[in-house]
Parts: sequence; structure tokens; C-alpha cells
Amino acid sequence: MQEYEKNKSLTDATRRLMINILTAEMTDAHGTSPPKSVRVMNAQGIVALFPYLENPYSQHGYEHYYDPESGSGYLAWRLKTIQRKTAEERSVSGSKSAKIGGPSPGRSRPFTTDTVLSDEDVESAIAVLRHSADENTIREKMKATFNYRHSMVSDDRKSPDVFSVFPRFLDTPGLIEQDFRLLFGEATANKFLEKWATNLKTKIVKESHGLVPNTELLELMSNAESAAEVEIGWDSDMSAILLLLHLLPPSAQGRKRPGKMSASQAVDNLIRFLKTGTSVQQHLDNITISHQPYLLAQGPTRSRIHTFFIVIDKLALPCKATDSVGALDELFKAHYVFGTSYCFALTNFFTFLQTTVYNIDVGKTKETPRVAELRARILH
Repeated sequence: MQEYEKNKSLTDATRRLMINILTAEMTDAHGTSPPKSVRVMNAQGIVALFPYLENPYSQHGYEHYYDPESGSGYLAWRLKTIQRKTAEERSVSGSKSAKIGGPSPGRSRPFTTDTVLSDEDVESAIAVLRHSADENTIREKMKATFNYRHSMVSDDRKSPDVFSVFPRFLDTPGLIEQDFRLLFGEATANKFLEKWATNLKTKIVKESHGLVPNTELLELMSNAESAAEVEIGWDSDMSAILLLLHLLPPSAQGRKRPGKMSASQAVDNLIRFLKTGTSVQQHLDNITISHQPYLLAQGPTRSRIHTFFIVIDKLALPCKATDSVGALDELFKAHYVFGTSYCFALTNFFTFLQTTVYNIDVGKTKETPRVAELRARILH
């Protein structure tokens, strides 16, 4: 109570303590499987007592503590742990979790272009795209073929061919941005850059002070808060972005997967550094495991990046942005433009951006309690 009065929030450690206290009370009174009504009452009580912990994007505001429809949330998870420990003689089923959020082939898109081309016109436009050197012509023909390309991305059989049919993604920066704007409109496309510049970065850095400090985190926090050029490590904006990843680390993937991945280990799934003079093609040739899209940052040091690429399908797509914030914006949008699901290690991270920042599929996307909790902290 004192911590909440002081900070209008609870640290992760205090929240865990609160959950443990409540579940202990529930199990004492009702056994290891308390009725749904009791679980709901406790979740309601949390947000009633601590209104700044309420999630403004959910139906009732308390679903990240207990969601009666899905049976998920911090209270439910703690109860499941208690049940598992008291029933050690039974093996725990390792059922796979439902897919959480993110784009995927076949999902509905809110926007399309007004231009509907015949098959002959599409073939003609694609032929022009292959040979034209004029950027305005390329943008015009890419816009004209958007509906055809969107149908390719949505078709599992045709989606692997999108870069061979539309190779201009490989040499013309800005085409990902153009397609995303056709998908979602101007307002949605601008949200991340607008919110980052106003207060999103500041709030992320502030929240990071509640994490258990280590050498890596202290360096990220110092760089994120620095107004001068950083000497060692990533620049101020990328450091803040990586702090967000630490606030939303990978979720446990169940017993069938190898041990839980830390936020530090997940960084390589988000961005990799390539020193100036090192071959981008050699980096691509050395890829042995298929990864979801990630950023490749090239420069003399991590704090002075001059070129960003989005690596996908062992190809390097040049980013239009030359700064960390713009590059991350393009990386997020690439998932939707190419119908690519989120890397499992970054699902919490990208789902937070999707729902809280871009406001895409709010209320329709399954989120972990950690995502909803951080949103409640930041929005309040």
C-alpha cells in the first residue's frame, strides 16, 4: 500500500507478493481450485484498490489478473503452480499455447487501394517494375499492384515468391512504409514515431528503473538517458528500445522447449550489429537457421549506425530510416506487409507495440498479463 501511494504503481516483485498473498487466501478458504466467482472478485478487488493498475484497453480492466473467458492471468497462473505442486504424482500436460497476436497470412486488412487492375495490367506493371530505374514510377506501380501483392502474401503457396515477383523491395527504401499505409491508413502508420517523440521513450526509461539492475541494464539506462553522443553501446533511442524488451522479456514456452530465453538473449532476434566494411552478403550467406525479420545495423560502432536493413528470408531489405526509432518502425510494419508472425522471443515486445502504440486489433489480440500490466503503468 505504501509503495502504491508513493509511485502509483507496483514493482514486479511487489506484484508477485500481492498475487501470492491473494492466492494463499483463496486456497485456504476454497482449496486449490477456487470458484471462478472468487477469482473474479479478487481481480476486481485489485483494480478497485489500485486503480492505476487497471488495463484501460480491456473490457473490465482486470483481465490481466484473471480473465474468466480464457482462464489466464497472474492469479490463474499462480493457482496453476500451486495445483501442480500439490499434485506431483500426476504428469502435467504440455499442451501448446494458443498463438498470441501478430500478423499472419490470411488475416483481414482494413484498407486496400481503389485501383483494381486486370490480370494483363498487373503483368504489365510487374514488367515495368523489373526494369524501371525511376523511383516515382516504381512507387506508382507498386501502389497499383498492391491488391495483387496482398493476395500473394495472404496465400501460403504464393507468399514465398513475393520477393522474386517484386524484387524492388530489395533496392528501393520506403516501399514497406507505402504498403503499410495502404493497409492501415496514415493515422496508424504515424503512431509510433509520434508517441516515441512525445513521452513513450521517457516512460519506458522510467519503468526500467524498477528492473533488477545488472551491468547490461545499467549501461542501457545510462545510454538511454544520455543527451550527448554515446561512446560505448547502442545510441540513446536503441538503448531505450532494448529496455522495453527487458520490460517485456520472452514468456516461458513450456516444458517441451529448451530453457526460458532471457531478454539479453532475445536481443539478437531483434537487432544485430555489422561493422562498416563487413559484407552484408556474407552475413546473409552465414544464416543457417530461418529467423523472423530482424534489423541489421551497420556502422563504425553501435552508437553510430549509418545504415539499417531488415533481414528476412536470407535477404536484406534497405530501410529508408537511418535512425533507430525509424528502423524499428519499419521492422514492425514489415511483419504486416509480408504477413510474417512474430518471433516467439519477441511476441510480448511486438504485441505491446501492436496494441498499445499502433492500436491494431485492440481487444482481439491475445496478450500476456505482462503486456497488459505494462500498458496500464505507462498509460496511467
